[in-house]
This record gives sequence, C-alpha cells and structure tokens, in this order.
Amino acid sequence: MKIQSPAKINLFLEVCSKRPDGYHNLNTLMCCIELYDTIRLTFGQKEISVHCAHPYVPEDRTNLAWRAAQLFFDTTGIHDGVRMDIEKNIPIGAGLGGGSSNAATVLKGLNSFYGLPVSNKDLMTFGKSIGADVPFFIYGKPAVATGIGDILTPCDFIKSVPILLVYPSVPVSTAEVYKKLNLTLTKTKKINTKILFKLKWDQDVVKQFFNDLESVASAICPEIQEAKASLLAYDALTALMTGSGSAVFGLYKNIESAKKAYNAISQNHTWQLHLSHLVV
Repeated sequence: MKIQSPAKINLFLEVCSKRPDGYHNLNTLMCCIELYDTIRLTFGQKEISVHCAHPYVPEDRTNLAWRAAQLFFDTTGIHDGVRMDIEKNIPIGAGLGGGSSNAATVLKGLNSFYGLPVSNKDLMTFGKSIGADVPFFIYGKPAVATGIGDILTPCDFIKSVPILLVYPSVPVSTAEVYKKLNLTLTKTKKINTKILFKLKWDQDVVKQFFNDLESVASAICPEIQEAKASLLAYDALTALMTGSGSAVFGLYKNIESAKKAYNAISQNHTWQLHLSHLVV
C-alpha cells in the first residue's frame, strides 16, 4: 500500500498556559498543505520495521510510525507485522508535523487494510498517546485545536490559497523552544475564535494570525525572521512561522504571486522552498 502523509501549518498558535503534566494548553488553527512524505506499507511480515534514507529519521521503536503500528496491532489484537518505507519530503525540525503525520497515516493505512476494525473517532483517541498532533492528521481537515492540541473544532472558512513555504535548513527543537518560553511575555493580540468562525477569508482576517512561539524560536534561529521578511517583501498577505519552527510560510492571493516570490527568493538564498496550497 502506497499512501501520502501531509505536512501541516499553524495559521495561528496561542500558548494559553502550562499544565501540571508538563504540556501546554494551546489554541491553534491547523491546516494540512500539499507537501507530502510517501509511505509504502508491505504486509505479511514477521515483525514491524521502519526504513528511511534520511539520516535524522530513526529506524527503531522511537520512530512514531513504528509506535503507531505497534499500537494498532496491540489495540486490535491483530497478530501481524508490517514493513514501512518512508520517503521524506517534509523537512525535519521545521514545525510541519512530519513525524505525527507519518504516525497518523500508518494508523489510517493499517485500519483500511484490515477492514476498518477501529472507528475514526477511536483511532483519533488512541492516536493521541503517540503525539498531540496525531488526532488532527487523522481528522485531516482544517480545525482549531485546543487542550494540548488534541481537542478539534472544524474550521470551514479556510480557502485553498497558495502558500510559499521557506525552510532555512536549520532544525529547531520543540522542547528547547517551550523550555525558553516565558508566558508572561507573550503580548500578542489574541483572536476570539468564536468570532473567527463567523468571518470570511480575506486579507484583514489573515493579518490577525500570529504565533506565540515565533519570538522564542527566532532567538534560536535568526533565519526565521529573515525568511519572514523576504516573504513579506515579495507580496505575501501575511507571513508566519509554523509550529515551533523553523519553517515560515507566506499566504498569497494567487499562484502567480507565489511563483514570483519563489523565483526571487530562490535566487538570493539557499533555503529550501516549497510552493503549495492549503488543503481544505
């Protein structure tokens, strides 16, 4: 079975509070984009195995895809093995959710192959134990995520606009960003999501988007602000870091504007650039 595993971006990300369990309560709008890893599942194996040519992707039990397969077999009582070959296109340490997406994609693929023994709702529930973003990737549609990112509310006003994604080729540690976050210093203007659901997608709305983690990650990786400035200089409606970084995206009115920005920025930088669209 050959399946695609999408990246996501956070159109806004508010860190609300720190929880007793060490996680943070979030308020974030997430949307998948047209940038995919490819996963090939080979069934009827003696054991679970993961194979990936990327040097930073583990091929053992620490890989989230491996954990997803084990969780699926343990939960369903199915005694089988699977080989997972992952072709990495989503940058690592970029805030794009590649690992969580791989796990969710494996869960959905296994569930499909074995005749849907688990409901989508239950798949999302036990997928949460692998990672906070896994339920979102199983859901697969734009959603506001609260709690640790696992409580999802559909967001239907998003349009499939072009985006230009810039990865400065510098991975950023999520744990390090949260460790350095000072919640008392997050002065960002907050969005009332109840009002947001009633709004139409336009330039005024997208300019309200923000990311509370951006200033912290930028101190670790100054290229984040340089990438953001480059996108805004080439007519992005807005530009923001996604997740805990270091990737930055710009939203564009049309594909022609995005392509123009792509060509201009690629001539002046060695960053990884990806032209894409929001998946709605």
